[in-house]
Amino acid sequence: MNRKKKVVSTLKKKAKKANAKLAPHSTKPRYISKAERAKMALEAETIQSEDKVQEESSAEEQQATAE
Repeated sequence: MNRKKKVVSTLKKKAKKANAKLAPHSTKPRYISKAERAKMALEAETIQSEDKVQEESSAEEQQATAE
């Protein structure tokens, strides 16, 4: 009886692990470190500043062509 019980419990454990791998993971967002967040903020800031520069230069060109 003991041997049969042990085999059954082993198979149940394996099945449980296999099902856990297939189960969907939590909807919790991935952790982003403080350094990564700072890097992302810096990149966003540089993109915004580049956009401002491009807008200003296009506005100056429009004013120059209007004159």
